[in-house]
Amino acid sequence: MFIPKISVVFYAIIFLTVASGCQQKNNAKNDIMMYGDTSRRGVPFSKDPHVVKFNGEYLMYFSIPPYEGNNDPMNGWAIGIARSTNLIDWEKAGEIVPVEEYERKGLCAPGALVIDGKVHLFYQTYGNWRNDAICHAVSEDGIHFERNKTNPIFHPTGDWNCGRAIDAEVVQFNNQYLLYFATRDSSMSIQMQGVASAPINTNFNRDEWMQLTDEAILAPKYPWEGKCVEGASVVQKGDSLYMFYAGAYNNGPQQVGVAKSRDGINWERLSNKPFLENGDPGEWNSCESGHPHIYKDEDDRTYLFYQGNDDFGKTWKISQKEVLWDDKGPHLNN
Repeated sequence: MFIPKISVVFYAIIFLTVASGCQQKNNAKNDIMMYGDTSRRGVPFSKDPHVVKFNGEYLMYFSIPPYEGNNDPMNGWAIGIARSTNLIDWEKAGEIVPVEEYERKGLCAPGALVIDGKVHLFYQTYGNWRNDAICHAVSEDGIHFERNKTNPIFHPTGDWNCGRAIDAEVVQFNNQYLLYFATRDSSMSIQMQGVASAPINTNFNRDEWMQLTDEAILAPKYPWEGKCVEGASVVQKGDSLYMFYAGAYNNGPQQVGVAKSRDGINWERLSNKPFLENGDPGEWNSCESGHPHIYKDEDDRTYLFYQGNDDFGKTWKISQKEVLWDDKGPHLNN
């Protein structure tokens, strides 16, 4: 459901401004993207970015928190939508808010896919702990969405996990769709990655998904990953898939790693160190650089979107860096 916002202030990297059309301004000299939606908390608060190109413009979907002091029982986490023509300056375009009973406590962590002129959105329910699951909705304009009647469409099974599924990422690969999700072990302590598949002609309904493993495909391994691997975002380069993932829980600090796969199921990390680290003290992302989204544009250039903050989660902003590629894999364009 779209709820228009008449007055929205956007956070810019060097000042706050209410510009005509509510468009966020950035540091033109360095072309630094810095986005934060202030509509709900009065401070920048945007998490979990995901970008698609649709109808000649870029759309970014992201998580926004509940309104403070609002006692509406449907006042939960929601999904914000912003539009851009250059991947740097973003203008608020709408929101997707809880409307169904299964999402009454909130919905967030969007992942989007454009198929045959429609935007398919995959998102998680929020606030239900073990029972949170993946949902699906579809839109003809990228703003107004119709829920899948079989929602929630996926949660994992097996003793290796707790039954929870969050942080959906859906990609087409080898004539099928792969759904990457984060779950936890039965003790709710360790966050890890799983994968399911649906046929190429799927409607993404609940009965069309098949879990592909009875164990995690990626779990915390190195000290910097702490007890958490989540927020997977996947891009295909050549015959391989590259997964950009978040290691450690929020503000741990959370940082970004990369793994590679030939089949979408078996993954090998490219390094024992983060690909994208949190910032130094005093920088905007000193507490984390997390929840990555790797976006491949129509010209095959790729951009790593990610969230960060410097106040242990009182605010959240989204930025991006271009990712370059060579025979060894991805590296940042610094």
